Amino acid sequence: MQTVGMILCGGFGKRLRPVTEKVPKPLVEIKEDYAILDKQLFDFKNAGINEVYLLAGFLHEKIQERYGDEYKGIKINYVIEDEPLGTLNAIRLGMEALGEDKQVVIRNGDIVADINLKKMIEYGERSDYFVTMFVTKMTSPYGIVDISGDKITAFKEKPLLDYYINGGIYFTKGLLDFGEFKTGDIEKTLFPVLAKENKLGYYREDDLFWMAIDTSKELESVQKEYENKTDKPWGYEKVLIYTDKYLTKELYLKEGFQTSFHYHNDKDETMYIMSGAGYIEFEDRKEYFGKNDSIRIKPGVVHSIIATENTTLHEVSTPFLDDTIRVKDYYTR
Repeated sequence: MQTVGMILCGGFGKRLRPVTEKVPKPLVEIKEDYAILDKQLFDFKNAGINEVYLLAGFLHEKIQERYGDEYKGIKINYVIEDEPLGTLNAIRLGMEALGEDKQVVIRNGDIVADINLKKMIEYGERSDYFVTMFVTKMTSPYGIVDISGDKITAFKEKPLLDYYINGGIYFTKGLLDFGEFKTGDIEKTLFPVLAKENKLGYYREDDLFWMAIDTSKELESVQKEYENKTDKPWGYEKVLIYTDKYLTKELYLKEGFQTSFHYHNDKDETMYIMSGAGYIEFEDRKEYFGKNDSIRIKPGVVHSIIATENTTLHEVSTPFLDDTIRVKDYYTR
């Protein structure tokens, strides 16, 4: 069964004004010439989704002008809501445009996350539930204090709490039955009914970047995250330190993905595994790694990094930022 994408793009973005007075929220840039919607379509493409429905409304012509009917190998369809009647109505109109025999990944148009969509789809397909919701740990909007007896013992700045929230990404095995609901927000109408009827499952990934951009402060947080960060088909790459003596990058590889088969002419690097597991494939062998391992790769050595779990590693090397020669690439760039 074909999996298609669906993105809610119709909101007014009132709390982001004046930025959203002439630009719809999904087209707000998180770094130069890289919008929220660019990131979401990039993620869909690398999860194997080649057809997407944009559920648009406010300033929809700006979105159509940017993406047209095809964007970087993805077929783009538009479902225009003439009057904003909530996320349920927008999704209902989108479902009516789909036809039969489609399973769907639905995303809120203001979510920026490093989620492994491919893994979520595979999980949802195996699940006993018709609908799977991505959940993520809640970050406290405030700093908190630890107390003991009659005194304060410690301060924690906006920690992750032991609660999960709706992450704004859903997988459904087919067309949704909306029952008597026509309008309103799907989170407040259909989803509570599905939960009560034991028809709503969840998929979770911890320790990943997730942000819903609803305010200027949240937009600034995402833009700060992306100052030295570049999304890759397999995850992301972030420059942590860059001097004339050495370079340190953070690489995040999603489970089931790998980098290109490549080498460096001059760069001498050592990989320090911060979390996760996988292996580095060389021309003549495989070297497996886990948390706290380190692996040195000398110049001229052809290799590819494969993640068998979501993996974060720090690459410390000589200062050659763009010294990468691909021998074999596994993704369309």
